[in-house]
Amino acid sequence: MMRRQALQILSRALRTSAPPPLRRPKVSALGGWRSGGAPAGFFSTDAAAGASAAAGAAQGGSKSEAAASASASSAAAQGGSKPAATVAPGSDGGGKGDGKSGQDGGKSVRGGPVSWLSFLLLLVTGGGIIVYYDQEKKRHIEELKNKSNLVKPAQTVGTAAIGGPFSLLNHDGKPVTEKDFLGKWTLLYFGFTHCPDICPDELQKMSAALNKIKETAKLEIVPVFISVDPERDTVEQVHDYVKEFHEDLIGLTGTSEEVRKVARAYRVYYMKTEEEGSDYLVDHSIVMYLMNPKMEFVKFFGKNYDEDTLAQGIIKEIREHKSS
Repeated sequence: MMRRQALQILSRALRTSAPPPLRRPKVSALGGWRSGGAPAGFFSTDAAAGASAAAGAAQGGSKSEAAASASASSAAAQGGSKPAATVAPGSDGGGKGDGKSGQDGGKSVRGGPVSWLSFLLLLVTGGGIIVYYDQEKKRHIEELKNKSNLVKPAQTVGTAAIGGPFSLLNHDGKPVTEKDFLGKWTLLYFGFTHCPDICPDELQKMSAALNKIKETAKLEIVPVFISVDPERDTVEQVHDYVKEFHEDLIGLTGTSEEVRKVARAYRVYYMKTEEEGSDYLVDHSIVMYLMNPKMEFVKFFGKNYDEDTLAQGIIKEIREHKSS
């Protein structure tokens, strides 16, 4: 009787000092637990009790009791007694633990940080921002267009302030004013007779263009040469000079004050350069002025025009003037 009580006390001590149960495998070990057999490496408390009883019997008991204890422990190890259910932390124990672990094994594991729902929300938000920005940009452009349409274009007043009254002498020595050219299309050029290259080139271009205009368009235009060198360009000098270029070319000269006045009226620049005694050059504007029959300015033609483009430009201006 005393030995049995001692064995029971030893068995209870072993149960309380046994290590905590290991976590049960999720899938592959479930079959072993449910089939009633303990998996390898696990033992029940009953088997431990049997083993302790056998040890105690071997140390101080009879052989028959030791054999009985050994047979009891063998039977417990082989599954004669039901294995003790290990209780998972936080579970109620028993069969409830098995059911809960089964349910955990069947749940789907959450994916990465971006789910399909968050990705869809990102697309919708980004698309809305793009549409909003596009609409704002179009609205801003429309506002700029409306503001620009409100600005009225500047009104042009008359024609360029080129031309005016003048009083000079022609190459025959007769007084001439702007009124003598009324009723005719006139082409004016300012230069001087001692010009080495530019003036002769421009007067030759003028003469060739006027001949083409007369042949092609049957238009009569009066060519006029006005000197900006009154000190040297006398009436005789101008007379000999203009006849070298065109038979209809009219040469005009005058006093320094008269030349200064006509140059100012036609916005012509001129100035003496490289003065060495009586031999000097005159720097001046290289421009031809087309005047209508009222002696009003129509257009100027620079050095960049050749005889063909000059003839075409003059014909175009005259035709547009007549059609208006």
